[in-house]
Amino acid sequence: MWTCAPVGGERRGFTLVELLVVIAIIATLIGLLLPAVQAARESARRSTCSSNIRQMGFALLGYESARRSFPPTDLPGGFSIQARLLPYVEDAALAKMLDFTKPATTGAFNAQRPDPAFASAFATPIPILLCPSDAAPAVTTVTVVAGGAFTVAGLNYMVSMGSGSGTTYDQRWPTDGIVYEGSRVRLSQVSDGTSKTVFMSEAVRSAGDDVTPGTGVTPPAPYQKTFNGSTGVSSAKQTTPGYPPSGSPWSAAAVGGMIQNPDLATIWPAIANPTWWGANTNTLRGRGSSWATSGAANTLTNGYSTPNSRVPDVIIHATGFFGPRSYHRAGAHAVFGDASTRLLAEEIDPAVQRALHSRNGGEAASANP
Repeated sequence: MWTCAPVGGERRGFTLVELLVVIAIIATLIGLLLPAVQAARESARRSTCSSNIRQMGFALLGYESARRSFPPTDLPGGFSIQARLLPYVEDAALAKMLDFTKPATTGAFNAQRPDPAFASAFATPIPILLCPSDAAPAVTTVTVVAGGAFTVAGLNYMVSMGSGSGTTYDQRWPTDGIVYEGSRVRLSQVSDGTSKTVFMSEAVRSAGDDVTPGTGVTPPAPYQKTFNGSTGVSSAKQTTPGYPPSGSPWSAAAVGGMIQNPDLATIWPAIANPTWWGANTNTLRGRGSSWATSGAANTLTNGYSTPNSRVPDVIIHATGFFGPRSYHRAGAHAVFGDASTRLLAEEIDPAVQRALHSRNGGEAASANP
């Protein structure tokens, strides 16, 4: 067999310039493909999130069908609505680990910890309650100043207690949402229409330790910390709905002696040295810290703020002013009373946002497609 040898016995390979060109081309292709891969992954995560919250919507409808009303919120220290929905998302085994006739936690609001009888259940993550785009730990160890540590599993999907407008943020009284303390709201009472009423929406889970960064200092959006705005607000239950201001800056939002429709954009930066609650310090009060416990911070929401608002969620004692939040681009998921799921856009009009969270306001509002 004849072969042709290079002239003069030379062997030809890549020159350094050619090698650098090839490396540059490969790097360019990777640079072009990586965003597409990341976008595809986020699309898959967003689809899973939409499916999760839709199943929770079906669970609410299943509960109402079986018991003729939606579950009420418990007083602080009780079990969450999400815990009561476990049998309706095919997690009856975990539900059997709980006893809804007993308190879920022990201790005061600022020092809650799981009842030891339910500690194992509290620490069990529930995938259907977690948005895969939220990178916060699904399970958190809470370090308690006195009494050791405990472990809890978080959640992203909050049940709506209404619009948050007027005094409807006070879930100790009947609100315009599908749940409040002691409520027995039926599907027939959603007079605005099930396709126009938000039942649940996303939130960003709290993470890390509590911090006090200083007056007007904001942790990075979309806020893995929950702003404690209780300074200047009385916690005492009055003879009518609402929380009365006890000082500035909330006094500017008083109508008829109660805080109503506050301008949060001006109020929260004026509160002196507030604490931003995470999920690792001392108690169960960071947003989405525990799927098992009741309370506005953990498991409830309203539609006061628009999706992914630059104004943080603001807690005032046992309630607060919230809005849908997510790591998805341009909005956050909500499930409506007909179990349809939509991404509420960041650009939604605040009045429309609140109307969608009201079940009986008579507003002519519809969500974006």
